[in-house]
Amino acid sequence: MSKPAIKALAILELLQSQRQISGAEMSDRLGIDRRTLRRYIAMLEELGIPITAERGRYGGYMLVPGFKLPPLMFTNDEASAVALGLMAVRSLRLADTAPAVASAQAKLERVMPPALQGSVQALRETAVLDTPEQRWSYAGAGRPALTGELTALALAAQTQHRVRFRYTPQDGASMQREFDPYGLVFSHTRWYVVGMCRLRLAIRSFRLDRIAEVAETGMVFDKPDSFDAAAQLQHALATLPRPLPVRVLLHTDLASAAREVGRYIGPLVETDGGVRLATTTTSYSWFARLLASFNFDFTIEGPEELRAAVQEEARRLARLAAS
Repeated sequence: MSKPAIKALAILELLQSQRQISGAEMSDRLGIDRRTLRRYIAMLEELGIPITAERGRYGGYMLVPGFKLPPLMFTNDEASAVALGLMAVRSLRLADTAPAVASAQAKLERVMPPALQGSVQALRETAVLDTPEQRWSYAGAGRPALTGELTALALAAQTQHRVRFRYTPQDGASMQREFDPYGLVFSHTRWYVVGMCRLRLAIRSFRLDRIAEVAETGMVFDKPDSFDAAAQLQHALATLPRPLPVRVLLHTDLASAAREVGRYIGPLVETDGGVRLATTTTSYSWFARLLASFNFDFTIEGPEELRAAVQEEARRLARLAAS
C-alpha cells in the first residue's frame, strides 16, 4: 500500500476514534504539515467519506454523523476486545440479542486479516466467561429482559424524560406506572431500572423482565446529584420485607463479610467482635445452608428456629460425610 494511502487511512482512524479533532493535532500525530493534511482529507472525501470542518479556535474535523457509515478499522487489541464483548452480551439476559450477536461476529470476522481472524476465533471457541450467577436466590431468574425496553429506559434516563410503562409484579395484576428513570443496573442475572416512582413518590427499583410498553410522557425531571443506582438497588434488595427474622454475628471483618455474604442478603454492620447481619428470610433451612458455606465462624443471636435449622443442616452434612 502506498504511503499516501496509509496516511489517509490513519486520518480516517483518528476521525473514527474522536468526535472532533483539530487539524493541528492530526498534523502533529501523523508528522505532516497542514497543507498535506488537507490534501489527504480531500482524498477521503473523493472516496465518499463525509468529513466536515469547523473553523475557529475550537474548530476541527469530524465525520458527518448519520450521512454514511464509514468503514470501521480496529487494531488487534480492539478487535479482541470487541469479540470478548460480543461473548459477554450473551450472558446479559436480553431476549433478542442472539441473532444480532451472531450477525455482528460474522461481519467482524469477514473483514479481518487471517492472523487476527484466527486469534478471535480461538477466543470464541476456547474462552468461557463465567459471569456471576444468582448463587443465593429467593426466586427464579424470570424471563430475559427485552432490548427494546432496556434501550428505551436508557435513553429516558440519559435525557431525563419521564416514562410510562406496564408493570406486572410476581403476584398481582399488571398496572400502568409513571416513572423517572435514574439508572439501569444488571445484577445477579437480572436487569433493574432505579428511579422515582410517581405513584408512590419514592425511590423504587423495577425488574425489566416485568416491564412492557415503555413510552415517554413528554415530561422532564431533575435527577439528584451523585445518585448511585447500584448502591440504591443493593440497599433495596438487602432490605426487602420477608417473614422470618434473622440475627447473626459474623466473626470476621467487614470486607470479608461483604465478599462472602454479598451486600444483597442484608445490611452488614461492623461491631465489637465482628460484623452483625440482621435481616429477614423466607426459609430458615435456606439460611442455614448459606451460613454453612461461610469461611469464618459465626454466632446465632436469634431466633431459636434458625439455630435448630443450622443443627439440622450439621446433622445432614455429618450423615453425608459418613455414608
